[in-house]
Amino acid sequence: MTARTPRAAARVAVLAPDGSVLLLRYDNPEVGIHWAMPGGGLDPGESPRDGARREVREETGWTDVEPGPLLCTWEHDFTRGTVPVRQHEHVYVAYAPHRPLTGDLAAAHSADGILHARWWTPAELAAADEALWPPNLAELLAGLRAHGPQDPAPDLGYVPNPVPEAAPSD
Repeated sequence: MTARTPRAAARVAVLAPDGSVLLLRYDNPEVGIHWAMPGGGLDPGESPRDGARREVREETGWTDVEPGPLLCTWEHDFTRGTVPVRQHEHVYVAYAPHRPLTGDLAAAHSADGILHARWWTPAELAAADEALWPPNLAELLAGLRAHGPQDPAPDLGYVPNPVPEAAPSD
């Protein structure tokens, strides 16, 4: 088993008034293609909420998104650059209008392996056949819509990533 470097991180489920959520499509050498909310690693001394705010700004260009209640926490493995990490994430909820990303994000997206972004409706999220981080994101957001934020927010613990499917051979 590969030794993993612990990494603290934060993400934000940015929800539009119609219930859709913004997800970014990432390509990672260990776990392959997957969709996740804007977010990433915390800077030294940075709180999860401050890191979430910064990451949304860096990955979307939006400066008006304020992380609200905690949706969940969870841990998962992936490789960042060449370093295998076990990432502990705080996932917050925020509300913002349905809109495109703004500003010049090409360098930030390239550095993080972000391929593109799109808004997902609740129905699209529930029917997704691509990998989502966390894998039960559709259920977490359905519970949020139905009952509001949980207090305390659920801790999903360690969730192994599915093994990426191999590309078909000719």
